Amino acid sequence: MSNLFFQENSVWPFILISVIIGGWFAWMTGRAMALTWRSYLATIPCLFITTIGVRFLHFAIFQGTFLSLHYYFVDLVIAIVIGSLGYRFTRTRMMTRQYRWLYERTSPFTWRAKNSAI
Repeated sequence: MSNLFFQENSVWPFILISVIIGGWFAWMTGRAMALTWRSYLATIPCLFITTIGVRFLHFAIFQGTFLSLHYYFVDLVIAIVIGSLGYRFTRTRMMTRQYRWLYERTSPFTWRAKNSAI
């Protein structure tokens, strides 16, 4: 199981670098793309670059393999999931705050049009 998701001897370096630090980078990337009103599809190439940084941290701190396609895709999936959540959370907050007369929040990640009685 350890060779499937992470190459270190313990799960803790994987959680620290890929999930916590890489997840924070991915969340902030998704947030930045939403705050500048860019489309979601523009977020994906930025997350590819973020994942290269995460792989470099594995290499520099824990002597992991930098050019490993398998572990790059594992980190990429984590970055895309967390980055997408950051994008949707920020976009929902923006839509419901800036257009509060049009939209209401239905969850932290979705909104809907308000029913206005005219």
